[in-house]
Order: sequence, then C-alpha cells, then structure tokens
Amino acid sequence: MTAEAAIWERAWAQRDPAFDGGFFVCVRTTGVYCRWVCPVRLPYRRNIEFLPSAAAAEAAGFRPCLRCRPETVPFSPAWKGTLTTVERAFRLIVEEGALDGEGASVESLSARMGMTARHLRRLFVRHLGATPNAVARTARVQRAKRLLSDTDLTMTEIALQAGFGSLRRFNAVFAEVYRRPPGAIRRKLRGP
Repeated sequence: MTAEAAIWERAWAQRDPAFDGGFFVCVRTTGVYCRWVCPVRLPYRRNIEFLPSAAAAEAAGFRPCLRCRPETVPFSPAWKGTLTTVERAFRLIVEEGALDGEGASVESLSARMGMTARHLRRLFVRHLGATPNAVARTARVQRAKRLLSDTDLTMTEIALQAGFGSLRRFNAVFAEVYRRPPGAIRRKLRGP
C-alpha cells in the first residue's frame, strides 16, 4: 500500500473533513462514487476503491452519489454558488474590459452571464459590496495609474487604453479617486 493510499484509507475510516475533495470513494457493488464525508453507512472495504478525482471516477464507470453530491466538493463552482458567477463577471470586467468601450453595458454583460442586469447588480453588491459599474471604474483607474507610471504615453492615449471614453471623463474620475489630476501623479512618480 502506498503512503497516499494509507492516508486515504485513514481519512475514509474516520470521515475526516479535512480531505474533502482530495479523493473519492468508489463503491463497486452500487456503481456510485462518494465524498468520504458521505453520511451513508460505510460499505465493506473489499467493495471500494479510491480515486483522486470525480473525473477519474466517472471515467471508471461510477455515477455521482445523490446524498453527498460529489460535484459540490469544497472550492468547486457548485460549492461556491453565486460567488462563481460574480468571479467570472469580475474577470470579464477587469481582464477583458467587458464594460469598457462603445455599447458596453451591464445589460450586455448580464445577458452574456445568462441573467438579468438587476440580478447581476444584486450579486455584485452581496459578494463585493459594489456594483459592476463601480468595479469597472476602479479597474479603469488602476489601469490608467499603471500606464501613467510605466509608459510615456500621452494622457489621451492613457485614457483610451485604460477604457475611458474620453480624456475629460478620465481626468474627472482620476481626480475624484486620487484627489489630484493625473499629471500631478505622473510628475510625482517621475520626480523633479
């Protein structure tokens, strides 16, 4: 028996929740695979095998248990619930600029996510404490600050690359967030 198998054996016998999602128990007699914290009566040891993932269990011909729901192991998308949706939308906003540019809106983002704009806003406020537009605004300002410090682009080029629609809007938002105009930040970063 390998060291990993011995650890899995002990965790299964004790139903140790610290290992939840680390391996799965497959019962040959029923054709079901479970999390080892499953509340069902423990099967005989001779009837089970341990596999490292749900995909491996399904590839071996086992089906998920309906009681412990192995698809909801900790940190899986199903386990995290609506936070998974918020994280995906957050990535789209910050990394792809889903709310930047012509015609971009919370409505188009929410349609892409498969929900209403109102529900997306509600989820953002619940999980992040801010609306999607506020998150996009912060992402734009942070991109602009990086461009100010790392490049020699003009203010107009920075504004457009950061996702602002105009130089005027860039200056207004930047001054509101940093309490000084972008030129002052650039001068401070570059020194005298």
